Amino acid sequence: MTNPLQPGQSPRRGAPLGLPTPPKGWPIGSYPTYAEAQRAVDHLSDQEFPVEQVTIVGVDLMQVERVTGRLTWPKVLGGGAATGAWLGLFIGLVLGFLNSNPEASILGPLIAGLLAGILFGLITSAIQYAMARGTRDFSSTMQLVAGRYDVLCDPQSAETGRDLLARLKI
Repeated sequence: MTNPLQPGQSPRRGAPLGLPTPPKGWPIGSYPTYAEAQRAVDHLSDQEFPVEQVTIVGVDLMQVERVTGRLTWPKVLGGGAATGAWLGLFIGLVLGFLNSNPEASILGPLIAGLLAGILFGLITSAIQYAMARGTRDFSSTMQLVAGRYDVLCDPQSAETGRDLLARLKI
């Protein structure tokens, strides 16, 4: 018997493997936070609803960048040295354990790794900051946020799911 699937397709619905697919289903609830949408699905699960038919979808996505502070040369170099120190300590520790001489101290490779890491961290952070030429003198964190979270359900169970969620007090 031959395989009816084309290369790169999954056995379910002929969708390509690993590629995201748009969510399908009927909306049975809409919530302002992810925690509330999660609570709604948990409620459905508690009522023995077939939750494998449910999808939580973030709608009206926004990329939010929260500025955490101003960057200066001392902050940049200090951060680079700290990051390099951790990397150097790790490498020194690994080299110390891999040393074939059982009588050798682990201290030598540890100190060498620490110093090399600090130097590497200082150089790389300084180069990156200098190349920015003052166009980005702040630090920040990025976050993807949704305006609301819809709970979707397969059509055959949507009405039951909507009725169960109507009884939930959020």
